[in-house]
Amino acid sequence: MSIVNRSAPVNGVHRSGTSGKPFPAALTVDLREQPLLSRAYTAAMRNGRRTPSNRQESPVTTALPISSTPALRPRRLVAAALVGTVLTFIGTVVGSTSVHAGIVPTVQLATAGNYSVLAATTVSNTNPSVLDQSVGLAPGTSIVGFPPGIVNAPGTIAATGPETLTAQDDLTIAYVDAAGRSVEFTQTNPDLVGQTLIPGVYAATAKAPLSLSGQLVLDGQNNSDAVFIFQTDSTLITSSASSIVLINGASECNIFWQVGSSATLGTGSTFVGNILALTSITVGSAVTVHGRALARNGAVTLDNDTFTQPSCVPTTEVTAPTTTTTVAPTTTLAPTTLAPTTTLIGGVGKTSIAPATSSPVFVPTTPFFPPPFTLPRTGGTGPGGSSALAALVVLIGGAAMVIARRRRPR
Repeated sequence: MSIVNRSAPVNGVHRSGTSGKPFPAALTVDLREQPLLSRAYTAAMRNGRRTPSNRQESPVTTALPISSTPALRPRRLVAAALVGTVLTFIGTVVGSTSVHAGIVPTVQLATAGNYSVLAATTVSNTNPSVLDQSVGLAPGTSIVGFPPGIVNAPGTIAATGPETLTAQDDLTIAYVDAAGRSVEFTQTNPDLVGQTLIPGVYAATAKAPLSLSGQLVLDGQNNSDAVFIFQTDSTLITSSASSIVLINGASECNIFWQVGSSATLGTGSTFVGNILALTSITVGSAVTVHGRALARNGAVTLDNDTFTQPSCVPTTEVTAPTTTTTVAPTTTLAPTTLAPTTTLIGGVGKTSIAPATSSPVFVPTTPFFPPPFTLPRTGGTGPGGSSALAALVVLIGGAAMVIARRRRPR
């Protein structure tokens, strides 16, 4: 049986021979090359309406309707995939930037921030300490040692009164806030010496006592809002001549030490930050504090110390100063000479001489110092950020080139 397209295109559109309604777009198929399709079409025609005998039919081709929706070309599939990748990448970058910028809000001191020293029971000073901000006490009444201690104007010295009571209330709020922050970095070694730390909340395992026996570096990661919070349920003790150094935008006013018991700063040390102690604070002789000593329930003791108001201006230092370590001179052993020995061989004495000299022993003169330990980075700018932006530009450019290319007319 011959197979024929029962409508001829009119103005490029196939129309039904009975209703005149347009068919969907048609595809011409050579049934001689499609035997299965030819047999199926022939069987369908036998079971339905047959072709009029007076109709000229083509033995070769027929038009089979197909969907008029064009298939998505491979080029557009690639473009869609690239666009999806770019959007996902942008979302990831923007999301990580937002988290980094606000991950650790600062601790608000309110009126407690007006004091270099704030205590509950007593404030005691020996020798000419100098303080940039006020000295306050509440609910106690005993402030001694001023003079020789000096409080620079406009700071004041005040025992129990409305202002100091309010400051103690604000200190309690700040202490509870700092103590309640979730720990981000757990210190397996409670001695912070030799470390370079990024912004975040730190505590030793089980919030054990914290100590500092040398230099600690706090790296602001070029974030002017960088905040550091250190927590302990016990004590904070710094050694003599220990120091805290700020680099890359870290600021003194955004460093907080929440101490669940008492804090002690070693003689001649340099300390940075706000100490919020539950009990008392003892500042050793000749200590420089870029911050505050705020005690909720106990005393604050000073001795020839210097307190400067903590600055909120980000530091411009990019590297920490190197520390000098004194190494004892080494001793090189002089060569030794061994005396000859006599042994009996077959009853006859024979003298043998050991090697005249032993090899000198050399002790290395250059000590080995391990590099500072740095915690993993959690965000911020740096080389990684530049590489990410470069990759983003390449992805966007590739997607734009693919989308811009149109199918050429045939």
